[in-house]
Amino acid sequence: MPTTAPSRISRRSTKTSTKRTTTPSWPEKQRINMAELQFREAIRAAMVEEMERDETIFLMGEEVAEYNGAYKVSEGMLEKFGPKRIIDTPISENGFSGLGIGAAMNGLRPIIEFMTFNFSFVAIDQIINNAAKIRYMSGGQFRVPIVFRGPNGAAGQLAATHNTSTESIYATIPGLKVISPSNPDDAKGLLKSAIRDDNPVLFMESEVMYGMKGEVSDAEDYIIPIGKARIAREGTDVTIVAHSKSYWIALRVADRLKEEGYSAEVIDPRTIRPFDIDTVVESVKKTNRCVIIDEGNPFASISSEITYQIQERAFDWLDAPVVRITAKDVPAPYAKNLIEYYMPQEEDAYKACKRVMYVD
Repeated sequence: MPTTAPSRISRRSTKTSTKRTTTPSWPEKQRINMAELQFREAIRAAMVEEMERDETIFLMGEEVAEYNGAYKVSEGMLEKFGPKRIIDTPISENGFSGLGIGAAMNGLRPIIEFMTFNFSFVAIDQIINNAAKIRYMSGGQFRVPIVFRGPNGAAGQLAATHNTSTESIYATIPGLKVISPSNPDDAKGLLKSAIRDDNPVLFMESEVMYGMKGEVSDAEDYIIPIGKARIAREGTDVTIVAHSKSYWIALRVADRLKEEGYSAEVIDPRTIRPFDIDTVVESVKKTNRCVIIDEGNPFASISSEITYQIQERAFDWLDAPVVRITAKDVPAPYAKNLIEYYMPQEEDAYKACKRVMYVD
């Protein structure tokens, strides 16, 4: 903290101290064996390892077999597992999603790939009214161990129907789990957990991150539990919460603040539902300020829910209102300058952190 910082930033020190010693959750991974993989390769590794372990698992979707996947995520899997387990489908999201749900109810473990989660809206009745509710409506007689996965959110100039950030839509539905990883290692560990889960899981990737490289554990049977956030960077002055590619904006903002002598704590929720609110609340009780970076549209968004839960559980610790930086409240535009303006901006997040610290 710079000695020139205004006194308002430290006024919390007169209140009950809730400072804690946190252990970054990043090293929880098994670092015995690490390999550098692209995001898409980490997802493929998770599917391959699980399909080798359990012959009831199969992959189905448009162009996942002969074409190796729209983004080459399933490259080589047809040759390895054959056409009975790597299955090309017609352009019929509602149909192959329903087929997958029926297979899951009968003891198989399907992985359904959407070319983009924007196309999952064609299958939304199957996902919301069948996958999410059958276990509840059957009194537990049927499990639905199915994973719906594919790219989610904006990816540049793809216009309004291909740039929707869908996690807040599905996260409102009881019975669904929603995961949105920010790096290759989390993608592998969380997808393996999702495939083993007995409930329907929506695993949301970012197509602009498919080429991202990072260290990935190749330790035997490496998994990351669903529902546990990761404290990516410890700090004391402001908490920044961000998932998927917004997480990388958070890290850049934290770097800029560090150059000025401020310490930001960055939390990657990793799982949207169930959401690890305990980790966020404990962080806010330490920093007394929070900025959320969320690619979704603002109304009824993930950031709205996090903000509510913070005020419910940590209102007395807040020194400033929670601020969220979201996409603009319009359909995603096509023009390059407009889509860039539409997306959450690093500069806005940086200024928000300064504002809640009362140092702008």
